[in-house]
Formats: sequence, C-alpha cells, structure tokens
Amino acid sequence: MPEDSNLTTNRRIAASDDLEVSAYLEIAQELSGQRLDQSEPIEAHQETVLVLDFGSQYSRLIARRIREAHVYCEIIPHDAPWETVADLNPKGIILSGGPASVYEDDAPLAPAWVFESGLPVLGICYGMQAMVHQLGGKVNAGAKREFGHAVIHQNATDFPLFDGLPASMPVWMSHGDQVTELPPGFSALAFSDNSPMAVLGDDNKRIGIQFHPEVVHTPEGKAIIQNFLYGICGCHQLWTPGNFVAEAIESIRAQVGDGKVICALSGGVDSAVAATLVHRAVGDQLTCIFVDNGLMRREEPERVRATFERYLKVNLAYVDAAEHFLGALKGVVDPERKRKIIGEEFIRVFEEEAARLGQVDFLTQGTLYPDVIESKTNESKVSAKIKTHHNVGGLPEHMRLSLVEPLRYLFKDEVREVGLELGLPEEMVFRQPFPGPGLAIRVMGDVTIEKLETLRAADWVVMDEVKANDLYRELWQSFAVLTESRTVGVSGDYRTYDHVVAIRAVTSDDAMTADWARLPYDILARISNRIANEVPNVNRVVYDITSKPPGTIEWE
Repeated sequence: MPEDSNLTTNRRIAASDDLEVSAYLEIAQELSGQRLDQSEPIEAHQETVLVLDFGSQYSRLIARRIREAHVYCEIIPHDAPWETVADLNPKGIILSGGPASVYEDDAPLAPAWVFESGLPVLGICYGMQAMVHQLGGKVNAGAKREFGHAVIHQNATDFPLFDGLPASMPVWMSHGDQVTELPPGFSALAFSDNSPMAVLGDDNKRIGIQFHPEVVHTPEGKAIIQNFLYGICGCHQLWTPGNFVAEAIESIRAQVGDGKVICALSGGVDSAVAATLVHRAVGDQLTCIFVDNGLMRREEPERVRATFERYLKVNLAYVDAAEHFLGALKGVVDPERKRKIIGEEFIRVFEEEAARLGQVDFLTQGTLYPDVIESKTNESKVSAKIKTHHNVGGLPEHMRLSLVEPLRYLFKDEVREVGLELGLPEEMVFRQPFPGPGLAIRVMGDVTIEKLETLRAADWVVMDEVKANDLYRELWQSFAVLTESRTVGVSGDYRTYDHVVAIRAVTSDDAMTADWARLPYDILARISNRIANEVPNVNRVVYDITSKPPGTIEWE
C-alpha cells in the first residue's frame, strides 16, 4: 500500500495515553526540518532480553511481562543487525508471533546471528515456526486452525521452561500453521489436541512454543516467561525503580552538564516524573513551564500549579494563555484543525516564555517506550500502521534544543512506579490520562466559553461520583463529552430543547485497547440525575458502551 501523500499534513501524535504538551514541540520541530537532538537511552540495566518483533499485536505485551519480572528488555525489528544490539548485553532472545506464514516468499525471518550467538531463544507462535523453518524443520498449513483455549500436555516433566508447573496446562492458541517436522537436534516436548509439536527444544536452549504465554488467557504464562528469564537465560531482577532512578540521575547529569533545561508541564504523570528526575539531577538549572490554555477541567490549573509548587519545588513559570487559545479556536469545528491550532498556539506561547528565560540548551520530554515502539512499528514492513502523527506547526529557527528523555524506555506502569520511588503524591502518579488538546476535543463542534463551562460542570459530576465510589483507580479514563445533539425534554411543566451529555468510562492496561466500563446502574443513575439537575442547558445523559476498537477512547 503506498504511503499516504497527506502524511505531513495529517500527523497525529502516537501516545500511549494522554498527549503531554511537550510532545507538540518535538513533532513540530521535526516537521519544520529542525530535528531535535535525540537523547541517549538511560542505561539503567546490566542485562537485556531482546524481543524480535515479527509484527505481532502482542509484542508489546511480551515486553511488559518481561519488565514485570524486573528484567530489562527492548523490542527490536525482526531484521535488526547484531551491531545495533550488541551493546545491550543480551542474555536471551524472544521471537514474537506475527501475521505471516513462513512458507510465503516474503515471510519475515530472523537474522542469522540469533541462532549463531549461542544465546537462549524462545520462539512464540510464528516465532517458533520461523525458527523451525530456518533451522531445517518444516511448517505447513494445519488441517484445522487453533484459536482460543487449548490444553498442552508435557512429554517430559523435567523441562526447565515448565519447572514447578503441572504436566497439563490450559493455554491460549492463535495459529493456522503448525510444525510438521522437527529441525535436526530438536525434540517434541509437549502437545495439544491439534498441535502434535506444541512445544519443542534442543540442547542449545533454543525453544519453541505454539501458544501465547504473554496473554492472561494462559494462566501459567507469567511463570513460563519467568522460568525462561531466570532458569534458562540466567537473568537477575535488576530492573527496579530504585536502580532506574539512580542511573537516570547520573545519566542526566552527564548529558546536561552546566546547561539550562526547560520542561513543559501538563499535569500528567509523564511530564511530572520526567521533570522530577531532571530536577534531582541538575536542580535550579531546570525551569518548568505550565501553560493554562483555558481548555482544562474545573479548578485544574489551580490544582496543578499548587501540586507542582508543593511537591516538586522547581522553578515554575505559569502562563495564562486562555484568551489566546480560545480566540484561535473561534468557529473551528473540525477536530484535526482544533489539534493543529492548539499545537501551533502552544508552541507560540511556549517559545515566547522560553525566549524570556534567555539561553536554553535542553528540552525535557515525557516520551514513553510505547511512543518509541509505535514510531518504529509505523516504519516496519511486517506491522500494520494503526495511526499517524499530527502536524502541529513549526518552531522558530533560533530555538534549537537537545532532548532529555529520561522515560524514553519505560512503560506507563513503570513511570508510575518511578514516580512513587521519587516520592510524588499518589494523586499525581495515578492521575487519569487527559488529552493534550484538553476539553476542545470533548466539546463537539465549535468551542465556546459557554460550552466549556457546561462541559466542566458535567465532567465535575462524573469525576465526583467516580471518586466517591472508589472507582478512580480502577478506570483508565472517565469523563463527560458535550455532544452536538440537542433533544426535547421536560423541566417542570416546560418544554426544553437542550444539550446531550455523553459519559465515557473505560478500562485498559496501556490504552492500545480498551473496554467500556460496566459501571453499576445506581452510579450511572446518580450521575445522570445530578447532571440533569446541576448542569444548566443539559436535559439528557447517555452512556457510551463502545470498546476500542472499533471506537477510540476519546470522541475526537
């Protein structure tokens, strides 16, 4: 499929959850041809497990399971040369699943160094089939496909991958092809009803499993992965928040030296943790900039400002730019245009404030590992492109900064662990994601002060009830949307024709997928009743029961 010719004019930030406002700066400068200097990864590890990505939707989940076992890992393209990973000190390799079939002419395969390195290898699903194919075995289309729950039975109970686990285990399968002939030196170690060689391995610690241990539908999956990491690869639990913080601070000091650093704060955990790490490293060399764009929730600018001043104790520049943003958005209804305008306006305000500070050398970004992965995935030949980035304008030429990205190789849950390790308050660490464009993309149609106030009041009710019922930490996001619809209603003895408010609440682990939250009816009833009675110009409340996919978490 040819590249989208409009890519440079319709690029949306690929963020794991909320779009930190500092991300506007990075993408804007990239698109203006002034690429920010990329920071080096924080070397908070002594050993690494590599995940070779064959285009699987589960590659990121594999990485999360490894990180949860306190072992550092990185996802790399399936064809990455050894020279690009040698410095990571790999202790083992996991070959991910993927949508291809190994007998296709253009099927992706692992580079030769994977099997020549002498490192332990675990092939999962397609990864197993690729290994078998490359090492002299045979893979063919199965007589029956195998999707969903299955049970594997061990041929031998002393296999280290299954140490401490039962001889028969439920697992999750998702494949149409199957291994029909083992490579030389390999043995079949387990079978299922549909896969005679569901697990295989040799004496060189090269192992293949047809099922997916990384998903929750494989109950013993975490134990299987940990057996591979600890028992077969010989990894240690070195990837901890404490170790990361210590090494991140050291790395930041080495990078920044005596330079000056700025950081755009949004109120989200990513920018807060990044700013705290940089402040711990270089102190008053850091200035944080918080821009109130007039698109935040009720009392949020005051709350964010007070929280940062109390807990971070950093140099904080507060800019009230609400009038500028709302003026620029007047009459705009297209959501992509809203994002572009907000980005351009933010950049202008941020640049003015940065110029006021004098010479600045570095920009702190709250970039996370899912953002890095998705950027790589978008360039991959074997992965589907899910979304594009968003064009948000450009920066002045004189504003040339090097990036400090201390969170670049962390998942969201790891960021929260680091935040707690740094002593940040839970209300900051576990704040629900909030979109960078703010309420502008939760007001359908044109954005006005009147609509914003209506939405703020409705959203306040939603959040109040969610917190009162101890649901805040259980939900990934929960919020109100002011729709463009108006409906007939009755207030007292009078006919009304007012706004419809939609309530959105979802559960998720990483925002890549999300399920609508099954909120109790009595809570939904209270929310609806309170909005109808407390919020002017609203006479109807609806609840969004769309999961992601097919929908998105936000409406725009």
